[in-house]
Amino acid sequence: MSAARLSATFARLRAQGRRALIPFVTAGFPYPDITPDLMHAMVAAGADVIELGVPFSDPMADGPVIQRAGERALAAGIGLAQVLQIVRDFRTRDTTTPVVLMGYANPIEAWEHRHGAGRFARDAADAGVDGVLVVDYPPEECEAFAAALRTHGLDLIFLLAPTSTDERMAQVGRLASGYVYYVSLTGVTGAAHLDTAAVEAMLPRIRAHVSVPVGVGFGIRDAASAQAVGRAADAVVIGTRLIQMIENEPRDRVADAAAGFLREIRAALDALPPRDGAAGA
Repeated sequence: MSAARLSATFARLRAQGRRALIPFVTAGFPYPDITPDLMHAMVAAGADVIELGVPFSDPMADGPVIQRAGERALAAGIGLAQVLQIVRDFRTRDTTTPVVLMGYANPIEAWEHRHGAGRFARDAADAGVDGVLVVDYPPEECEAFAAALRTHGLDLIFLLAPTSTDERMAQVGRLASGYVYYVSLTGVTGAAHLDTAAVEAMLPRIRAHVSVPVGVGFGIRDAASAQAVGRAADAVVIGTRLIQMIENEPRDRVADAAAGFLREIRAALDALPPRDGAAGA
């Protein structure tokens, strides 16, 4: 079932001429038991796919906001086992919204060392995960990992950046499934100097090598920036600003704060003209 959820979601959105809204939240943040309820609230507010961050002690690509979120989650005892349980809990009420785990190689490799080779893919699929994005797994080093994921119906999602060469895009195009995440800025998460013209210029280059949908993230902070990116992208990914919105909220306000923010983004994306390929467009 797993990978089918991502392909079905993007196919439905493509037929409607709509862009995917993909929020990122760190599992177990800002309270260790809140994540399933938060995920449901984000779906109700218009999220199409959820990226769920796996806390890690050395998140080299994350900016200070997401680093703080990961530190709080780790301090609360959230590791990969707890993340998989969060997905299981989410799946008791939602069997259709894709969930992508986003994180680093170390927790996956530690899981396989502890439980056996190939167990991560099996256990993630059993929990209801649909895709995996491993920040520090370049395409040339993870063909076996990609094959293991495919065996269990999981998509492997890659990052591309403004500095990516055509050769790297072609490598990603051979292995990627689900979607590709284009990091619109160089540097760590949370930077704010988004250049939408540069994003629009880059996407045709990526699509020349990649057949799956292209999501864009980094630097998207509000409805206006999401709408500007959505003119060219298949999906808009929002993480740092969402984490900022909820990090200081009391527990009973977290879901409402996230949902209110995402409803604004959803409305801005849906106000765009239908994308080419929409039924009736």
